[in-house]
Parts: sequence; structure tokens; C-alpha cells
Amino acid sequence: MLDVLFQAQRRRPPQRSFTSTLLHLGAAGLFFLAILDSSPIPTFGGPDILTAVLAAAHHLLWYEYAAAATAGSLIGAFLTFRLARKAGEAYLEKKFKKGKMSRFLKFFKKWGTGTLAASTLVPIPTPTSMFFAAAGASNFPEGRFLAIVGVCRAARYFGIAYIASHYGRSFLRVLRHPMQHWGWLILALALIGALVWGGVVLSHRLEPASAD
Repeated sequence: MLDVLFQAQRRRPPQRSFTSTLLHLGAAGLFFLAILDSSPIPTFGGPDILTAVLAAAHHLLWYEYAAAATAGSLIGAFLTFRLARKAGEAYLEKKFKKGKMSRFLKFFKKWGTGTLAASTLVPIPTPTSMFFAAAGASNFPEGRFLAIVGVCRAARYFGIAYIASHYGRSFLRVLRHPMQHWGWLILALALIGALVWGGVVLSHRLEPASAD
């Protein structure tokens, strides 16, 4: 997808494709893509890539793109959360793979705060909307949900936009060919591991307090 975005950024054909249209719309396109990314429809890291491309191309507006991605993601997450809360666990069984839901819900109910924070802060193979839906179906506190998603998404997108705006093509080359930059990859994996561990520890400390 990143290669397509690069080509669309360089060449603007008379009949725009979906990706070139998103680039043309700028922050508005990023906003709607982020909403879609937080739904059960996967975009395969689309908001992260589009945020980086736009911030690198228009570095003075990096904060605008970060804010658009954060707002769109928060709205999409809340819609998924509310829909799952209304439908209950049957929603998860219908939208996601069956058989794994019961185990996943048990895990989420035990480590909800940590897993929600980690999944919204760093890219993971599992769709993040699955965690949003699990939070809704398991009656996770709405205020805490919005706070966690808002803070973690803001940290993620503002970080991506800031780095892309300052390092531009170098940062985008790392996104395109991560295995060629193994040093940065190891550092990123270490940071992800630390964030996940911190989220689990935070969850372990908060859950007993919420039960009182």
C-alpha cells in the first residue's frame, strides 16, 4: 500500500484512484480513513502510512494530520464500542472468528486496560477493532475506554507525524523496507515489548481498584 501512496503522490492521474483521492483530500481523507480503520473493516495500517506520507510531504501541517487521525480513530473506536455493547457477545461471534471469542473475552476481562492500551498504541497483527468490540461487549467502563484510546492514539499518530515531518524520506524508507533497517526494527520491538509489559502491569494494578 505504501508504494501505491508514493506513486499517487508523484503522479496525479485525471481519474483519481482511492489512494490518490485520500492524498488529495489531505486531513479530511485521513479523518475518514481512521474512522474506517477502527471498524471491523481492516485497512492494514492505512492511517499510519497516510499520516506519515502527508506529514513528510507537508511537514508544516504535521500536527493537523496527527489530530485528524486521532479524532477519526477515536470516533470509529467509540462507534464500534457502542455497537458491541448494544449487541453483546453475539456481535463478536458474528464479526470475528468463532471459537476464539470465549478465550479472547476471558483474557480481555482479566487484562482489559493493558491490552487495550497496547493495541491502540502500537501496530499489532490482530485488528484493533476486535479489542474495541471486546471492551463494549464486556461492559468496560466507557469513560476509561475513551481516555485510553484517546491518549494512546494521540501518542501514536502525533509521534508518527512528528518523526515523518522531520525525517521525511528516511522515515518513509524505514516503513517501506523495515528489514533493511534492522537496528531501528530491534529498537521498535524493544519499545513495543516495554509498552505491552507496562500496560499489563498497569492493568494488574487498576483492575482490583475498579472492583472495590
